[in-house]
Amino acid sequence: MAEPDNPSAETQPRPDPNEKLVKVFDSELEPEAMVVKGLLESAGIDSDLTAAAMVQDMFPGLGGMIILVREEDAEKARRLIAEQRRTVPAADEETAEIEITEEPPQKP
Repeated sequence: MAEPDNPSAETQPRPDPNEKLVKVFDSELEPEAMVVKGLLESAGIDSDLTAAAMVQDMFPGLGGMIILVREEDAEKARRLIAEQRRTVPAADEETAEIEITEEPPQKP
């Protein structure tokens, strides 16, 4: 049988199916959950993004997403998420009021 073309696939540890995973984040918005997953991965915390789907026959598209991490990484992950929330302004704080002090010049 031929050798695999991707040697990095051999170096990545296989997940232990018996590891206890803990929910550290949930959101109804998939993009928000993906940003948090990226934040955790950039900090070296392995995570799993899973759909928290409700009964799809009655509530299609509802349920949101949850992020699971290893139990030993949970506290670090929660702290990192909380720190990020403190540094990012809320959506309503991102807008600014602009005062117009003069009229634009009129074209002849």
